[in-house]
Amino acid sequence: MNKRALLIAFHFPPQAASSGIQRTLSFSRNLGSHGWEPLVLSAHPRAYSAQNPSQLASVPASLVVKRAFALDTKTHMGYKGRYPGALALPDRWISWWFAAVPAGLALVRRHRPRVIWSTFPIGTAHLIGLTLHRLTGLPWVADFRDPMMQPSYPTNKLQRKVFAWIEGQAVRRCSRAVFTTHSAMQVYRERYPEQPAQKFLVIENGYDEDGFDGATLAPPGPAPERITLLHSGVLYQNGRDPSAFLQALAELRQAGRIGAENLRVVLRAPGDIEGVRKLVVRHGVADLVEVAPPVPYREALKEMLAADGLLVFQGTPFNTQVPAKIYEYFRTRKPVLGLVDTAGETARVLRNGGFHDLAQMGDSADIARTLDGFVARIRSGEAHVASEALVAASSRAHRASELAKVFDEVAG
Repeated sequence: MNKRALLIAFHFPPQAASSGIQRTLSFSRNLGSHGWEPLVLSAHPRAYSAQNPSQLASVPASLVVKRAFALDTKTHMGYKGRYPGALALPDRWISWWFAAVPAGLALVRRHRPRVIWSTFPIGTAHLIGLTLHRLTGLPWVADFRDPMMQPSYPTNKLQRKVFAWIEGQAVRRCSRAVFTTHSAMQVYRERYPEQPAQKFLVIENGYDEDGFDGATLAPPGPAPERITLLHSGVLYQNGRDPSAFLQALAELRQAGRIGAENLRVVLRAPGDIEGVRKLVVRHGVADLVEVAPPVPYREALKEMLAADGLLVFQGTPFNTQVPAKIYEYFRTRKPVLGLVDTAGETARVLRNGGFHDLAQMGDSADIARTLDGFVARIRSGEAHVASEALVAASSRAHRASELAKVFDEVAG
């Protein structure tokens, strides 16, 4: 294999504070199946606020990984949480740039990659990609995922100015700008109308088959007497507030449509467990709703496979984002109820997958109507599940094939 790609990513094992490691990790594991040998340029683990050494087992033994010197300005140069802002532009890991550029040049000289790829949300990663692109002339694919510049971020004026400069340089100089959602891509098409439309494209996130251990569904049979609905993941007041959903449960029970004998709801790993429990009690549905602590990742996937239906909360503040668990939900081939802003990106992805049990997240009456029909369809065996084509297209292995095609285009 003589086509190599240099992948620049801050989030990479053993980093443990961001699910962003999965995108780069899956590309580094799957690009080889599509004719591209990856090389990874990442940061020294000392720069990570949290580490999970067990993640290192997921890194292919043959993968070339260079971890350049990096510090976290807040941790290594601060005092009692305060640190000089000038040493945190565009972010707290700017020290990585000083070591990563010469390390990247050494990788280019030794391994002769034909393309550079860098990934946000660490702005320094794009700054490294920009610098190496300018020094080597190699085509550069900038993986933005979500927009760098947003109405409410960055809040610091100087940081916002630096972000805007990096973003503008990246869009104008990269060969392709990649996003995880169509709405994020549209933001950039409108923000940079002078750039050709074909420069912007979407490669969504996905699921990893390894986590499912090849698990398949049991043969379809009659629905159990007590239906179990599961939400797996963090809930919070702004954007993923379960209050209207809990109110809808209370209304349906009062109307005699549901009861503890025929419906069970599990809110797994909601973050503030005690706070969510108090909310459940306040709405009088403690006998219907179980608030459960986190479990290991593979165990969480098994619980999804065992549930009768899956819930997703994604309100208006996250209209340009899609939670990664959506693709895991598709893989389970289970019915999905979306408690969303029906005008948002998550609703669009669900509709495109054939899922139409969608309710406005803050409207308890709308949720009650939709939930009532959703449970009825589960009982009758008529609830929609992901098609085989959707499951295949949602895998991270398939996403790697999409990125390999982009590399073929820009390197050609």
